[in-house]
Amino acid sequence: MFSVESYKGTREENYQLVIKQLSALLEGEKNRIANLSNASALLNQFLDRTNWVGFYLMEEGELVLGPFQGLPACVRIPLGKGVCGTAAKQMKTVRVEDVHQFPGHIACDASSQSEIVIPLVKDGSLLGVLDIDSPEKKRFDELDQKYLEAFSEVLVSFL
Repeated sequence: MFSVESYKGTREENYQLVIKQLSALLEGEKNRIANLSNASALLNQFLDRTNWVGFYLMEEGELVLGPFQGLPACVRIPLGKGVCGTAAKQMKTVRVEDVHQFPGHIACDASSQSEIVIPLVKDGSLLGVLDIDSPEKKRFDELDQKYLEAFSEVLVSFL
């Protein structure tokens, strides 16, 4: 059975541990919603200084709200709109230090100040995005991006 070990190492060691925990948590499960739900819950308990962790999934040419942890959120996001839509359209990670400076930012939660969005790509196709918001500016750095992208790659292998 899966258990959450405490995160007492360096940031890198802690990220490596949470990625191992993700693999253990998803091993043998094929249901996409179950896996996304557990991945958002795992990241939510792992990350500090965040107020929303979840997924938007590609459906008929737009992003639709998927499993998440946090306050109720925007349900549909067109490609190219906001941080999520931009990351999805470009199929690359978008890290925003101050969402109020991002042109066309969609404010689902007024307390969000910074954001990182990682596209979930499998075999060249966009499945959706991992979206993480923080109530503090400049919350996410290069190390977060590196390991959240690695986390997303492992996750995609189970989808």
